[in-house]
Amino acid sequence: MLLSQSLAAHPCDSDGNFLPPNTQPTPLSNKLPDDWTPFRNRIEFELADFVYTVNQTPANQIDRMLDIWAASLILAGSSTTIFRDHYDLYGTIDSIPLGDVKWESFSVKYTGPLPDSGSTPLWMEDSYDVWFRDPHKVVQNMLANPDFAMEIDLRPYREFSTDRDERQWQDFMSGDWAWDQADAIAEDPDTHGSTFVPVILGSDKTTVSVATGQNDYYPLYASVGNVRNNVRRAHCNAVAVIGFLAMPKTTKEHAATAGFRNFRRQLFHSSVSYILKNLKPAMTKPEVTMFGDGYYRRVIYGLGPYIADYEEQVLLACIVRNWCCKCLSFRAHLDENSLLRSRCHMDALIEELTRATLWDEYGVVGELVPFTNDFPRADIHELLALDILHQLIKGAFKDHLVEWVEKYLLLTHGKAQADIILDDIDRRIAAVPSFSGLQHFPQGRHFKQWTGDDSKALMKVYLPAIEGYVPTDVTRTFRAFLEFCYLVRQNVITEKTLDEIQDALDRFHRYREIFITTGVVFTFSLPRQHSMMHYILLIRLFGAPNGLCSSITESKHIKAVKEPWRRSSRYKALGQMLVTNQRLDKLAASRVNFHARSMLAGTCLSSGVQAPKTASVLDAEDTPEIVDDPVSILAPIKCADTQAEGRKRAQTVPNLAAEIQVPNLADHIQQFLFEQLHPDDTRDLSEIPLNQRPCYVGKISVFNSASSTFYAPSDLSGMGGMKREHIRSCPMWRNEHSRNDCVFVITNPDAPGMLGMDVARVLAFFSFRRNGKHFPCAVIHWFNRIGDAPDSDTGMWTVQPSFTANQPHFAVIHIDAIFRAAHLIPVYGSTPLSPLIKFHHVLDVFTLFYVNKYADHHAFEIAA
Repeated sequence: MLLSQSLAAHPCDSDGNFLPPNTQPTPLSNKLPDDWTPFRNRIEFELADFVYTVNQTPANQIDRMLDIWAASLILAGSSTTIFRDHYDLYGTIDSIPLGDVKWESFSVKYTGPLPDSGSTPLWMEDSYDVWFRDPHKVVQNMLANPDFAMEIDLRPYREFSTDRDERQWQDFMSGDWAWDQADAIAEDPDTHGSTFVPVILGSDKTTVSVATGQNDYYPLYASVGNVRNNVRRAHCNAVAVIGFLAMPKTTKEHAATAGFRNFRRQLFHSSVSYILKNLKPAMTKPEVTMFGDGYYRRVIYGLGPYIADYEEQVLLACIVRNWCCKCLSFRAHLDENSLLRSRCHMDALIEELTRATLWDEYGVVGELVPFTNDFPRADIHELLALDILHQLIKGAFKDHLVEWVEKYLLLTHGKAQADIILDDIDRRIAAVPSFSGLQHFPQGRHFKQWTGDDSKALMKVYLPAIEGYVPTDVTRTFRAFLEFCYLVRQNVITEKTLDEIQDALDRFHRYREIFITTGVVFTFSLPRQHSMMHYILLIRLFGAPNGLCSSITESKHIKAVKEPWRRSSRYKALGQMLVTNQRLDKLAASRVNFHARSMLAGTCLSSGVQAPKTASVLDAEDTPEIVDDPVSILAPIKCADTQAEGRKRAQTVPNLAAEIQVPNLADHIQQFLFEQLHPDDTRDLSEIPLNQRPCYVGKISVFNSASSTFYAPSDLSGMGGMKREHIRSCPMWRNEHSRNDCVFVITNPDAPGMLGMDVARVLAFFSFRRNGKHFPCAVIHWFNRIGDAPDSDTGMWTVQPSFTANQPHFAVIHIDAIFRAAHLIPVYGSTPLSPLIKFHHVLDVFTLFYVNKYADHHAFEIAA
């Protein structure tokens, strides 16, 4: 790793004097370990945090709960009370000094020329309120958060893989933009030794209610680029709402006028500029700020990337809709290579050309001034971030490719036959087997309201469903597009990955021509699809896109806007929402502070009473560990007894053999024991004398599921990148049908990807003890790989159930050999699927399957 030498992030004292090496940090708090101020004790804090943050308890229910609690204390002979009522609880929260960044407001009014004749439109006379809180203080609180001390990059860096032979990009500070900014800042000698803190912004309108009247809000969010992607994606207070922007409305008569549109747009830019004004002084002259590791540092701020969907990017870049916000490609020929837009070039164009020429030839709205023009080193065209959610998932996939398939079927077969085919595609989607974390579509893709999660889930199962009904080039178009999406979504992107991304993009552009030749579309000049051409450049600038996607701000809507709105009285709700956000921030800051002071160890009960330890359902020996694999670090697989109500699982080998219909199970257990006890003996069990074969005749424990925890940072996971999934093997799943999931089994640890693994279906998890040794096992039915490479059209491996002498190829394996769950989708072919075939028995009906590498990002990486 190469660290930027320009801004070295040297620790300093509170006056800005750099400290000698090895100087110990300042204690984060000088309070006593039992100081819960403003709460009297842990019980009060835990209760306040639970009812306000976790349970979101209404005020009248808080009063009732406190009344019952007080009555119980009186009966117990205690005069101690917690809170008197909800006013007391809210007042205590409001008195928390930590995380206290108060909301402010300002009003904006139109000041331009009024009409010479006729009535003045109301929008010109109205004033518009903008609520905000000082982003300077919000960012300082983020930097001082001790939870981020080990999850923050203080200096730009360039990272290389083994032997420094290949550049790789991950978190934001690994990109070239942060490095170049540090070099530019360091031209001023007074900044040497400082810390560069890029402020990442994001905005997006959201609707909280439609049924009871349209209620729209326009939140503005802020984060810091130093915080790593996994923290920003996990929403651990690394993204904060800093404003609610105004949304001017007018009558239909004036809504489409150029004057109102330009006022509304400039109001946005002027408002954001005003909100950020307190950050501006420290963009050129360092200020001293406390960090979560206890050190002070001199800080230089800068405006970092802006997270926004396409409609928002058009507003930010001050361009005309259907043009590209990043480059100068003409709107009718977007996929031509063009120069990138820049602040200097835009200023020159605006100075030299007429407004009409700017609009028609460059797609520029010359009347507008971007808010970034008010800040040093800020170029809005450069700062617009990638947006996987809206550009790729909701845009190119849902709005383009899925709709094009439907149009192709309509043009090729006519409406009646196209409807029949679409119904069969829906049945195929509904028949996809269950998989941990995979959304089920009981009615296929025909639902009215598409969410981002719906589109993400459909991407994982759509390709096999349309195969057989569309030309090969359409299948290959989807494959190339899906591979592009999964590659750019990876947590770590290398030079090799960039080559693979470019290859996928080239194939996508080549194969999508089928939609023009068949008359489905007449142009590919689509801004969201065109944005794919800029991904490689922006990955080099900003690191892996998964840390800057608008899915982060959309998820933040829930906590910052939608839940506070639901907790309001609906009357002048914004003021109540601001108070709710402020209280949530105070409680979150208090929890971080108490945790840093080691005051939240254990539970609230255990901290006051020494509670006896309780035994787990399984002994420690019943929690076998899985082997490490060449791709990810795996935590143990843990079997859990999830026996269905009213059904008792087998307790002996003969009973289990009858239950799962594996008559020679005892023989398989003998083979398993022989391999475990004699790992270096390569003989087959048939070659071993009967009296030397190990056997087992005692009791067994059967489990309905196992949970596997493994390292999968590219997927939705915790801050540490760990993901947990459940592998099911039970005779009655949710009291409806049996479920026996499939798994990847490590068979050759030295071979890469699928060449080192085989697929199997788990018929039962069980364990037993023999001679004092514990054996956790799985009964499986093997699948055979078809060929030595994935299918050339879909990019997925194909497998089929394995048979030996016309009998299913069963085996007993150690649970450590299981890598993780595998998802299989039938190869449907061109034959319509019977409505009688449901998702829970397709694994028993079909004989050829795809290994779904699109089930999640980790599967994509290991099953390529």
